[in-house]
Amino acid sequence: MNNAGLTKFATSLAEFALSSRMPVRWAAKPTVFRVFCGGETISESISVIEKLRESHVGAILDYSVEGQEKESDFAMTEQEIIRTIQLAKDNENIPVSCIKVSGIASNGLLEKLSTGSDLSSSDKEAAANLHQRFERICRSAYEANVPIYVDAEESWIQDAIDRLVESMMTQFNREKAIVFQTTQMFRHDRLEYLTQLILKGRREGFRIGNKIVRGAYLDKENARAAEQGYPTPIQLSKQATDDAYNAALQLCIENIDIVEICAGTHNEYSSIYLTQLLNEKGLDKNHPHVYFSQLYGMSDYMSFNLAAAGYNVSKYLPYGPVRSTLPYLIRRAKENTAIAGQMGKEYSMILKEINRRKS
Repeated sequence: MNNAGLTKFATSLAEFALSSRMPVRWAAKPTVFRVFCGGETISESISVIEKLRESHVGAILDYSVEGQEKESDFAMTEQEIIRTIQLAKDNENIPVSCIKVSGIASNGLLEKLSTGSDLSSSDKEAAANLHQRFERICRSAYEANVPIYVDAEESWIQDAIDRLVESMMTQFNREKAIVFQTTQMFRHDRLEYLTQLILKGRREGFRIGNKIVRGAYLDKENARAAEQGYPTPIQLSKQATDDAYNAALQLCIENIDIVEICAGTHNEYSSIYLTQLLNEKGLDKNHPHVYFSQLYGMSDYMSFNLAAAGYNVSKYLPYGPVRSTLPYLIRRAKENTAIAGQMGKEYSMILKEINRRKS
């Protein structure tokens, strides 16, 4: 999608709907929702999964409901994620599952756990529920032999997520990477974090699953840092982010014996660079430890040409009730505006460059 008008409409519609509580399904579902989401349910998303399969692109079902606060909502989200795992178990077109930890715990709790704040008795109960819920989800993925990508989130709740993910890695990643961390390379500390995580995996005998992304909360991170008077955790420039991203790709390929990666990127250079790293190391294009991934509705030329060239490729396919997915749709629409220029290029560009470098 590179239609600036639809992108602007999507953002305005979604933000107005959230602020006004007006009925919006009638307008959003046939427009922006259809562009970026598979459907409101798993069953509605099946036709999109099949269409992606025809182009040799896998689908990652992403239950994109956000902002829940009640234990009953967290339990419903847990069961929905387990349903996606069970579907993936029996469907080779769904290679992995995914989870956002803030979908099964409140942001307030995650922030307290990240900062080491004192916990009330109800906080302690909620923290125990979170750990048990997350462990059940990861165990379900392990028993189904379906990897699960754990999304990265805001820096002030990420430490708690990191600890949860690492504890599950040590438990379930002994033979292969089932539980995947996500590193946002627009944070200036993430390359060192990834380096230390790989060393820890070697030392303690577990495999590292890592999804590498640039990051989705840049403005929010900088604004909060300025408001609260602490140094921003964000790189000082886009070039620094790009350099860190590509360095993370190189680090993972250098440790491919114990690292399995998903390169989540819409950046053309990084995609080409990863194909070059694979070629230089003599690894197959479809090496089982390496996946490329883009968001559904974005960078289709990149996804389909990489898949046509023989690489492992997947699309994040969000689904959920229209109103509940509005925060997700707002972020996607804004990201789409930011990369619209590169998305309008010829569909053959990536494939031509890959073939040129291999000739």
